[in-house]
Amino acid sequence: MMRRFTICICLSFLFCLSAVATAADRKPTTTLDVWPGAAPGEVGAVGPEHFVDAKPGEREVKRLTNVSHPTLTVFRPDPAKDTGAAVVICPGGGYHILAWDLEGEEVAAWLNSIGVTGIVLKYRVPRREGTPDNQSPAQPLMDAQRALKVVRSKASEWGIDPHRIGMLGFSAGGHLTAAAATRSDESTYPQTDGIDKQSARPDFAVLVYPGGMDKKDDPANPIAHVTSQAPPMFLAHAGDDKVSPLNSVDMYAALKKAGVPAELHVFATGGHGFGLRPSADPCSTWPKRCEEWLRVMKFIPKADAAK
Repeated sequence: MMRRFTICICLSFLFCLSAVATAADRKPTTTLDVWPGAAPGEVGAVGPEHFVDAKPGEREVKRLTNVSHPTLTVFRPDPAKDTGAAVVICPGGGYHILAWDLEGEEVAAWLNSIGVTGIVLKYRVPRREGTPDNQSPAQPLMDAQRALKVVRSKASEWGIDPHRIGMLGFSAGGHLTAAAATRSDESTYPQTDGIDKQSARPDFAVLVYPGGMDKKDDPANPIAHVTSQAPPMFLAHAGDDKVSPLNSVDMYAALKKAGVPAELHVFATGGHGFGLRPSADPCSTWPKRCEEWLRVMKFIPKADAAK
């Protein structure tokens, strides 16, 4: 049993290492604007978008801040592998920054490897220079809802099934994904064009170490908005994460109570912000568990059917 577990960890390590290397080499198929003009709901002065230097002791991550021009960066899989499914990716960063490579480009590379179009959403981070630090994440939800509508409007052009468009988020991006999944019936901005007639509901959602859902009295807590209309969800968290795994546990409980299909993995170790990068921790196996879930839920074909 121990040998089997060790082999699984080694394979996951090699897979994650391959995904990271692939992300460094991949070029996006296309990048397009989320909004036809200026993004709505801006508050305060916004400086130029830029990458923040890592602080001493921090891992090497491309940290993007001051986003004022939301975009969708599209990575298409090999046509021979393409399953027709797509995922909008929401990098984390505490609503301060976006972990652009760790929780964006590298995730798109993994999705491409299983035949899924990966679309990295550059959404606005409300906690930035010139804005109140306690500002609610209203702009990110606007960007997420619009992004899903834009992708759905491009389904025919991109060869995507409009009924297999999901969303995947990490940390604050996990909170944003949960909000988009549970509040899709709310109009968070004035309708701008024909694209806004599309549905803003993701067909499935993947939350990896999400935060912000342990605030029971917060009316914006996505858990408070869970109904039977929420999409199926996959959740992954580390038990030793400083962002409590109860964020994921409580969401899972709410989904089950509402009769929504869900799968939860709480790994013993891994901390916070592990993304897909290789480690000896069992949390590195979450992409494989997620792939299995996507196949079981029929969002992508079973492995033997995909060959």
